[in-house]
Amino acid sequence: MANLDEVMAFVAAVDAGSFAAGGRARGLTRSAIGKAITRLESRLGSRLIHRTTRSLSLTEEGRGFYERCSQILADLEEAEAGVGENSMTPRGLLKLTVPDAFGRRCVLPALQAFLKAWPAVEVDVSFTDRVVDIVEEGFDLAIRVGGAEVDANLISRVIARHRSVLCASPSYINERGEPKQLDDLINHDCLVFSSQARRQTWRFRSDDEWVEMNGRSRMRLDSGEAICNAAVAGMGIAYLPHFLVDAEIAQGDLVPLLKSRETEIVPICAIYSSRRHLSPRIRAFIDLLVNRWSNDLA
Repeated sequence: MANLDEVMAFVAAVDAGSFAAGGRARGLTRSAIGKAITRLESRLGSRLIHRTTRSLSLTEEGRGFYERCSQILADLEEAEAGVGENSMTPRGLLKLTVPDAFGRRCVLPALQAFLKAWPAVEVDVSFTDRVVDIVEEGFDLAIRVGGAEVDANLISRVIARHRSVLCASPSYINERGEPKQLDDLINHDCLVFSSQARRQTWRFRSDDEWVEMNGRSRMRLDSGEAICNAAVAGMGIAYLPHFLVDAEIAQGDLVPLLKSRETEIVPICAIYSSRRHLSPRIRAFIDLLVNRWSNDLA
């Protein structure tokens, strides 16, 4: 039979990074937390944590046990909060992962409005262009720019769309000339997004079909904002969503190119697990983004 106090002590120690900090979070001494975890390991017949004098780390068995237990405790907290008249009120911790530049430029302002509207909610945000496994890493929700295949246990919902724009700095155009047609891109330096997960494709409407076209890719970067900065510095031509370059275009730091060519529409997607009930805090945040971006990013 599971002992909830032992499980909570284990999760608290892992979350806090040490027995002492976990004890403070639970209102217990370091010794009490350590003894609870030792009893838990003895009952399970498996070591969960590697102990050192300075830190603790999870064993492979401990990692899997922690993921399951932390989710169970979160579900229990949500179930308790869901009893009574406040069952549909967003509350608790929202763990969110967002692309770096898009997160800072577009998600942060939305989070400000969200936290103001729902004071019982707290948010942990990870800003990264890495494709995060939200189930493995314990996130409630991911916001991703661009369509991507997701695991069968995940739901991908398009919450906004944004058109890309081809652009370069005035200094680059003065030095290298302005492309007048798609084939001209072959003679230009192109700043391409590239990561371990994917490489950017530049797509344009040509007559009744989409074609892929770009030039030499002497510099490949895994950050959209870094590409924007490189383009402003005159290092090449960029193909980026409007939200990343609108300010630079308005200031004259970047100039749109081949404006007669239709560019690809980039979907903004919310990714969340299909294996659990969608909590009020997740649903409320997605609804806020849809309402906010249906105008701002259309």
